Amino acid sequence: MRITGRCHCGDITFDAEVDPAAAAICHCTDCQALSGSPYRTSVRAQASAFRLLSGAPQRYVKTADSGAQRAHAFCPRCGSPVYSADPVNPSSYNLRIGTLDQRAQLAPTRQQWCASALLWADDISALPRKERQ
Repeated sequence: MRITGRCHCGDITFDAEVDPAAAAICHCTDCQALSGSPYRTSVRAQASAFRLLSGAPQRYVKTADSGAQRAHAFCPRCGSPVYSADPVNPSSYNLRIGTLDQRAQLAPTRQQWCASALLWADDISALPRKERQ
């Protein structure tokens, strides 16, 4: 599936080819803190299928307890998280679904790090809803 994306302010734009079946939710505490949300949704694009069209993301390199490093790229102007990848030689990019124009078509197919999941985020269907603020 061909996708296009951009940060909130539009300084960073990109396109890629992704497999919709690769869309996922991560509940790890790093994803919670880095997204400011109870979980992060992403879809993987092979490096050869990802193209940065405009802008220059700022990168923050996180070192995991295992010693593995991951570069988290975000817009230096608006702060939107755009992707994560290997900091040196990425073979793929985990694109943040919220930045994609086709986000409604990329329903996650799996969840990971569920031991860190916030229980209250499991089912919000009973909460009162407003269509606009």
